[in-house]
Amino acid sequence: METSLYAPVKRFLEGLGFEVKGEVCGCDIVAVDRGSPIALVICELKLSFTLDLVLQAVDRSTACDEVWVAVRASLRGRGRESDPRVKRLCRLLGFGLLCVFNSGRVEALVEPAPWRPRHNAKRRSKILDEHRRRKGDPATGGATRRPIMTAYRQQSLECAAALARAPARPRDLKGAIPDAPKILLHNVYGWFVRVERGVYSLSEAGQAAIILWKAHVPEPPAEIPGEPQRIAVSA
Repeated sequence: METSLYAPVKRFLEGLGFEVKGEVCGCDIVAVDRGSPIALVICELKLSFTLDLVLQAVDRSTACDEVWVAVRASLRGRGRESDPRVKRLCRLLGFGLLCVFNSGRVEALVEPAPWRPRHNAKRRSKILDEHRRRKGDPATGGATRRPIMTAYRQQSLECAAALARAPARPRDLKGAIPDAPKILLHNVYGWFVRVERGVYSLSEAGQAAIILWKAHVPEPPAEIPGEPQRIAVSA
């Protein structure tokens, strides 16, 4: 029960100089430092890190100077309190996170303090680039258990559609499909096969992909750029 966490957390906060009392106006723990100015800290207790705990802490944050949440340490350290995303959430909200062990030891995993996330310029650039390169809106948000129709997959399907018509060289496709040389060379999906030096065709996997992704396969051009035109000769 949450009450088993009370004594260790009370000792921890008293060690920081607070006067601690339990169950004050619906709060599990209220700690007060009667300095100047008075500091009011509220701590909520739960056996594990849950959404209810976060919502309680958010509600308490309007009435105090600091909010702590305390959870019981999970066996083998595999609980949510060890999840970096949980720690990041606490930092984002400005909450402190305490972990209470069976021995009575309390470890502060996150200190309560205002926090501003550090922007990841590389990740931002990647997201913007993917958004720009995708044609239309081919993927339904929230979908799972199916490969996502990325810009790379779209271009790969364009290559497959062109090669389904006739074998071609990467440079023949590059005008309409900028990444064609890289796509054919790396052959990430196994859709292509080199039939001779510098010339690629569609593999069985590529043929299957065209059927699977039929709704996303573009119509191939009437003539592949660079492909020699075949002139019919009458007998």
